Amino acid sequence: MTTGEASARAGAETIRDRLGRRSIVLIGMPGAGKTTVGRRLAQVIGLPFVDADHEIERAAGMTIPEIFAAHGESGFRDGEKRVIARILTEGPQVLATGGGAFMAPETRAAIGENGLSVWLKAEVPTLLARVRRRNNRPLLANADPEGTLRALLAVREPVFAEADLTVRSRDMPHDVVVQAIIDALKGHFDAPAH
Repeated sequence: MTTGEASARAGAETIRDRLGRRSIVLIGMPGAGKTTVGRRLAQVIGLPFVDADHEIERAAGMTIPEIFAAHGESGFRDGEKRVIARILTEGPQVLATGGGAFMAPETRAAIGENGLSVWLKAEVPTLLARVRRRNNRPLLANADPEGTLRALLAVREPVFAEADLTVRSRDMPHDVVVQAIIDALKGHFDAPAH
């Protein structure tokens, strides 16, 4: 084992110990990297990974676009709140949430009680490049995904800023973003209590 691996392993143990039963909850816009980075973060720290969108699809027996088509955004959001509240009782874990999940006051309260929120903050060009690779984002399935993304970001960014930690998600290897999250978590846990 190299010195870097030993340090990462010791840091992971410290993070797991300090989390207790709480989860690390990744929030941010569609395309911020919550799922991809979350999987790697969970692996490095040694925690289970849960994707809220996958759990919502499993609970509903439908894809997210199908849920939107059948029940609208409000029906989807109601289910999302219930599923995330349930998942948060099953920590510790790394939980990737959908782009709009943190907007619900009930979800923010549940995350505040049972988790540590990490905002993966990304710029619009990065988000656009990433979301264009997939067609499973109902809110962006329109003639102007960039305009929609910018409008959503304007509304969501002030709420995302309430997260416990903010880490920039840029076009770089995911391992760099994972290390930035680990460093932010260690800094958070090492900071003197106020």
